[in-house]
Amino acid sequence: MTKQVVGRQRELELVRAALASGAHILLEGPPGTGKSTLLRQVAAARHAEFVLVEGSAELTPARLVGSFDPALVLEQGYRPENFADGPLVRAMREGGLLYVEELNRVPEETINVLLTVMSEGEINVPRLGRVAADESFRLVAAMNPYDSVGTSRLSMALYDRTCRIAVGYQDAEHERQIVQLSAARAKPALIAEAVELTRATREHPDLRSGASVRAAPGQNGLAVMRKIVTTISTSVTDVQVRTRASAAA
Repeated sequence: MTKQVVGRQRELELVRAALASGAHILLEGPPGTGKSTLLRQVAAARHAEFVLVEGSAELTPARLVGSFDPALVLEQGYRPENFADGPLVRAMREGGLLYVEELNRVPEETINVLLTVMSEGEINVPRLGRVAADESFRLVAAMNPYDSVGTSRLSMALYDRTCRIAVGYQDAEHERQIVQLSAARAKPALIAEAVELTRATREHPDLRSGASVRAAPGQNGLAVMRKIVTTISTSVTDVQVRTRASAAA
C-alpha cells in the first residue's frame, strides 16, 4: 500500500507535469523530505513499475545496467537469455520509473551511462546489443546538498537533460501530520513537542546538519524523547544555577 503524501501538492503537480511532458527529473533537497514516497505514489498512478537504486560510490555501470551469468556463458555462450537485467535495463524495457537516490554520490562513469540513456533513449550493451527504452520510461534522480559528506558537483550536461525541482522541508503542521500517521495513539501535545525539537536541530548553531521529520520518533519513542529532553533541560538548569552561585560567591 502506498504511503500517504503529506504537504507535497505543489511538488506532486510539478513531477506529474514534467513526466507527462517526457522530461527526466532531478529532485534537489535534503534527505527525509518524502521524495521516495512522492514518487511511489506517482508511479502507482501511472501504473508503472517503481525501480529504486541507492546511489553510492559502489554503483558501477555493470551494477546499473546488468551482466551476463558467467556459468551460463561458459556453458551456452553470450545469449540474450543469459543476461541478467540491472535496474536501468529493467526499467527501460518495462517503461518504469527509475529512481536513483543520492545521485551526487555516484561515480562519473555511471552518470555518463544515464546521460546516454536520457539523450538517446537507448543503450548499447557489449555482447547483448541495443536496448531501447519504452516510451513511458522516465528517470528521476535525487541529490543531497553539496555540503553533505561524500557528495560531488554534477555536470552541466546532466542539468541540461533534466527538469530540476526543489524539495525542502514541510512546514510544522504537515510534519505533525506525518508523525501522527505513525503514532496514531500519541497525544497531540507530545507530537508537537517532538516535531518542535526536530525542527530546532535545523537551526542550532552547533549542528552541521539538522534532522528530518524521520527523527521525530513513533508512538513508543515519543515518551522516551520527552524524558530525555526533560533530563537535559534539568541538567542544564542545574549547571546554570551552580555557575551563578559560584560567581556570586
